[in-house]
Amino acid sequence: MEHILNKKLALSLVGIVWAATTFAAPTVADTGRLALPRMGEAGALDLAAERELGERIAQQIFRDPDFLDDPVLSDYLQALWQPLLASARARGDVAPELAERFAWRLMLSRDSSVNAFALPGGYLGVHLGLVATVANPDELASVLAHELTHVSQRHISRMLDRQAQQAPWMVAAMILGALAASASKNTDVVQAAVVGGQAVAAQTQLNFSRDMEREADRVGYNVMTGAGFDGNGFVTMFHKLEKASRLNDDGAFPYLRSHPLTTERMADMQSRLKLGPAVAPDGAASPPPVSAQWHALMAARARVLSEPSATRWRAWLAEALAPTPAAATAAVWYAGALSALRLKQPVDAWACVQGLLLHAPGMDAAAAQAVRLLALEVWLSPGAATTMPSPAFKARLYGFAQEALAEGRARAPLVLGAQALLVQGRGPEVVGPLQLWLTSHPADAMVWLVLAQAWQAQGHPLRAIRAEAEARVAQFDLGGAIDRLSAARELGRELGRTQRDADHMELSIIDTRYRQLVQQQRERLQENRR
Repeated sequence: MEHILNKKLALSLVGIVWAATTFAAPTVADTGRLALPRMGEAGALDLAAERELGERIAQQIFRDPDFLDDPVLSDYLQALWQPLLASARARGDVAPELAERFAWRLMLSRDSSVNAFALPGGYLGVHLGLVATVANPDELASVLAHELTHVSQRHISRMLDRQAQQAPWMVAAMILGALAASASKNTDVVQAAVVGGQAVAAQTQLNFSRDMEREADRVGYNVMTGAGFDGNGFVTMFHKLEKASRLNDDGAFPYLRSHPLTTERMADMQSRLKLGPAVAPDGAASPPPVSAQWHALMAARARVLSEPSATRWRAWLAEALAPTPAAATAAVWYAGALSALRLKQPVDAWACVQGLLLHAPGMDAAAAQAVRLLALEVWLSPGAATTMPSPAFKARLYGFAQEALAEGRARAPLVLGAQALLVQGRGPEVVGPLQLWLTSHPADAMVWLVLAQAWQAQGHPLRAIRAEAEARVAQFDLGGAIDRLSAARELGRELGRTQRDADHMELSIIDTRYRQLVQQQRERLQENRR
């Protein structure tokens, strides 16, 4: 982890010092004349500019070593996020134009600290440490609802109002620097290295005002309870943050630095809890969107995936394989199986999976599905296929893969089911479901890459390369996408010289897409020069 922390520190210094040379800090006189919009109103930064700014920042986050595209955790977070977003739209907190123009996209970091943050254009970041720390899905929903409200009430736009006339990539640099500074556990070093008060002022401007924090709490509370979550999650999450604050946060809770907790905010949530939950717009009671069982498994997953220490992995595996395994909970088995994968011990991973499958009949549907997906994950790991418990077990896993692919409603079953069938040489079965998913989720880079594998396995290299290029586009890497399409055009010319049955339709699609992306890249470069 040390090289990652050093990278974050370097990013912090570059971002903040760069911001200091770009933005003039407001004077006291300037601040006195600055008329902030009323709560909920937008600043001068329009929707298109804010979305563009968010994409610039997201592009850098996608390139960070800590960025994690985990379809299993992604499905879990979406099960929390989508009801919150639907509740906000139904209540009118997210206007139709905002719902359409913004990304509303979650990005996951393997960072073990407790943190989440909102970015311009509807991008939200979530650290694995937050998922691992919360006691139940309601606490996590309270954080997501709070961050959603920062976006829906245009808090970010109003903070960036004074910088709106500057180039978007410059503002992006400032935000990335401030995020890295808040995540760094050695903030004293960061601050000491910043020369001049302007850089500190630029970083400070990224912190939401007290009024904005109160509004995010109040609106967020109504959003989460309207979505069916328990409002107690807001209060118990505040208690966790308060405890961390009293213990002099050692860097594990960077959320406290960007969202400082006050007694006023806590008292406000306590009083709202006594008034009862917000009534859903249709008057109907909503069932809890996420079960405690599913959350327990996903919290265990977050703990293992954010942990760099093999010593901890061995401890979790030993706990699962203790002499009295019947007493182990499903979360213990789950953490043990993932730890065994990290330790490259497939035999122990299979033992944990078998223990988990014994628990599965007593689980709800979502938790049981998570267990089956973990079994496929183990099956796909190096050396696991040759250490499988029995041929009958393999047939059972093959059934899991077929069922997962056929489900079609969630990302993790699609990805893991398709990968499992590809390993078994069943490529033709996976292309259709993958393409169907991409028609409604064109920005899913991982599914594009799985589709590329499927096309390559079937002897369609041009289609495979184009899918790889679309994966780059999904992560805003236009240069990488253009390089891949250029390679496809060259391969197409070579195939055209040697094969009469060259895929001329695919070549036409590739050529058109290449020209589109070159034009987009040219326009972006011109905008950066303004």
